[in-house]
Amino acid sequence: MEKTVYIEGLGDVVLRRNPRARRNILRVKDRRIVATMPPYGAEKDMLAFIRQMHVKLLRMLDAAPERRVLDESSTLQTLTFRLHIFRTPRSGFYTRLTEGVLHVACPDGADFADERVQALLRQILKKALRREAGRVLPARLDALARRYGFHYADVKIRDTKTRWGSCSSKKNISLSLSLMLLPEHLIDYVLLHELCHTVEMNHGKRFLQLMDRVTDNRSQALRRELKAFRPYVE
Repeated sequence: MEKTVYIEGLGDVVLRRNPRARRNILRVKDRRIVATMPPYGAEKDMLAFIRQMHVKLLRMLDAAPERRVLDESSTLQTLTFRLHIFRTPRSGFYTRLTEGVLHVACPDGADFADERVQALLRQILKKALRREAGRVLPARLDALARRYGFHYADVKIRDTKTRWGSCSSKKNISLSLSLMLLPEHLIDYVLLHELCHTVEMNHGKRFLQLMDRVTDNRSQALRRELKAFRPYVE
C-alpha cells in the first residue's frame, strides 16, 4: 500500500507499508517525507507520530539536498565507465557502453526538467550500473575473501537505497549496485566489512578488531570517509 497525504507545514507525505518493517520509520527522499509502517500498523498512529516529530521533520527537509538532475552537463565517473549524455536528431533514447563510456543519446526535444525524462535516465544509468556491478563486484569480493581467508555462501547485486551491503546469518552477501559510484578503496572497505560479518555478525569489539586487521588499522577513517558519499542515482 502506498498513498500520499498533505500535512500542513510539511507538504506531501508518502505513506507506505513494508512487510519487513517492525516499527514506524520516517525519512526524507527527494525533499518529501516518506513514512514507512509495519504491515499491520495503524495509519492514525503514523499520522500522530508525524505530528509528534513535526519540528525534527522540518529540520530534515531543510537539510535534504536537492536531487541532482541528469543532463548534458552531468559529469559522473563510475568504477568502470564515464557517463556521457548528449542530444541527437533521432526520435528516441538509445545507449551504448563502449571503451569505458556510457553514451546516452536523447532526442533534441527532450526536456531534462521533466521528471519522466529524469526517471528514464536514472533507469538507464541503473541498468548499466547493475550490469557492471554484476561483472566486477563478485570477482572483487572473491579475491578479497581468498586473500584474507574468508568464506561466504553466495553474493547478489541489489538496488538498495540505504545500505551499501549486508550479510545474512547464512553468509549470503548482498551488495548495492551504487557501490560502483565509490572510489576503489571504499568499495573494498564495504566488501571487507561484509566479509568480516561472515565471522562476526555484530559490530562488537571482535568485529572491530577484525576490520582493523584487514584494513591496516584504517577502519574508522574509512568509515568516516564513506559517510560523506551518497548515491547519485536514487
